[in-house]
Amino acid sequence: MSHTSSLPAEPALHPDTLFDGVDLRRLAERIPTPFHAYSASAIRARIDGLQQALQGLDATLCYAVKANSNLAILQLMAKAGVGADIVSSGELWRALHAGIPAQRIVFSGVGKTAAEIAEALAAGIQRFNVESADELELLQQMAAELHVTAHAAVRINPDVDAQTHAKISTGKAENKFGVSIDEARRWFDQAARHPNVRLDGLHVHIGSQILSVEPFRLAFARVAAFWRELEDAGHAIASIDVGGGLGVRYRDGQVPIAPADYAAAIREALGAFKGRLLLEPGRYLVAEAGVLLTRVIRVKQGDRRRFLVLDAAMNDLLRPSLYEAWHDIVPLLDGPRPHCRYDVVGPVCETGDTFAVERELPELRSGDLVLIRTTGAYGASMASTYNSRPLAAEVLLERGRHAIVRRRQSLEDMVAGEQPASHWESA
Repeated sequence: MSHTSSLPAEPALHPDTLFDGVDLRRLAERIPTPFHAYSASAIRARIDGLQQALQGLDATLCYAVKANSNLAILQLMAKAGVGADIVSSGELWRALHAGIPAQRIVFSGVGKTAAEIAEALAAGIQRFNVESADELELLQQMAAELHVTAHAAVRINPDVDAQTHAKISTGKAENKFGVSIDEARRWFDQAARHPNVRLDGLHVHIGSQILSVEPFRLAFARVAAFWRELEDAGHAIASIDVGGGLGVRYRDGQVPIAPADYAAAIREALGAFKGRLLLEPGRYLVAEAGVLLTRVIRVKQGDRRRFLVLDAAMNDLLRPSLYEAWHDIVPLLDGPRPHCRYDVVGPVCETGDTFAVERELPELRSGDLVLIRTTGAYGASMASTYNSRPLAAEVLLERGRHAIVRRRQSLEDMVAGEQPASHWESA
């Protein structure tokens, strides 16, 4: 797909019309908008590129399920030999049902409950990324009750600025994630207090949408120094999880880190490590493989602004409202039109339901088809039914064919768990 954001007059066949060999305009005639479309070929290409860059290292990719948790996407990961990085029992259920072996699943997150830990222990996942002393105690308790040994890594907070949006930075001292190296050192020194937890791993994840390799180099160097210190003190380290965070191109001027450069940073810091390396890519594998198809409802001319009202809304794609995130917006038109500026908005009753402000686009009319790029990550997975808007359909594309992998939610589906207050009980 092209990545130009300032569009010239459109040719007869818009260059963005074909996506993984599928004509999106024809697809939108068959499937009501808005809907998400994902390229299986693009996802596989990202997986292959990263795996090739890591050749020679004992490295396992564990896809960050939160980026896009559709079962068809997870099945694609499973077939490619990719594991899963999960943050809830729901994601554990999805990963297992998609065919990802428990031995390739790692469990991250600051708020694991006793029930979630028990489910993951029963499933036999590879390891837990532990983020607090309280969690470590709970993991010991649950493993002892189940008479099993839990494999665990301590998530280090290296106090590194990932140079990304504040809401997706996770590796600074003020963030809620991980523990300091000083605290982690105490955990290893007191390992005998947790006989049912084998603490033999390190984990670091400093944030998301990182476009410079330097924060990775700094974080990896600090983890490598700690690994060497632990080994010198007699603590065996079996795995080091370097997290995820690789950025993608959302707009012109953004240059993602090349897989080879990322792998070089890992080799530089951890090339001598004899254990297993784990990586948790999410956005990097799926973001640019996804688009959101939507149609213009109307153009509204205000006193100061011209509003382009789409049938997609913040409940379909939250990132612009939540992070002020940029997404390229591309009208799929048959011919040239003059350009003008729009605030591109959805129909949800919130001023924050805005995709773009003062965006230059061709002159558009009701019914015109519009593509929003780079929505394969944190699009459908963050969606809601706010304003009682049913969840949009999701469609997987592959070399000229398509399959609906989540049908559009019906109104009956949306309220399926709701019921009148006809049966009252006392607490």
